[in-house]
Amino acid sequence: MSRQRLRRMELLLDRLADAAKGQPSPPRSLQTAQDVIDLLQEQVESLRAASGLATVEKARAIGYLAGLARKAIETGTLEGRLEMLERVLNPRKGQAP
Repeated sequence: MSRQRLRRMELLLDRLADAAKGQPSPPRSLQTAQDVIDLLQEQVESLRAASGLATVEKARAIGYLAGLARKAIETGTLEGRLEMLERVLNPRKGQAP
């Protein structure tokens, strides 16, 4: 898990450096539920900061993104539980069953 967090931090720093240089950042890779959650969180913050949208439009968009985030969080939780069960139920390599 710490490798994933470290990689996300590295990607974020790279994107911030590109933004400071005025270069567009490459598209975000969405490989895990946490990647989706991070993207949705970023978009919600962008919506909150946007001044050109009406309050109702912001509320609808944020509500929709929150629903997607809830599903991604549930998926991430289930993924973690499944991995834990697989570790417990599957014997390690080299050990007698």
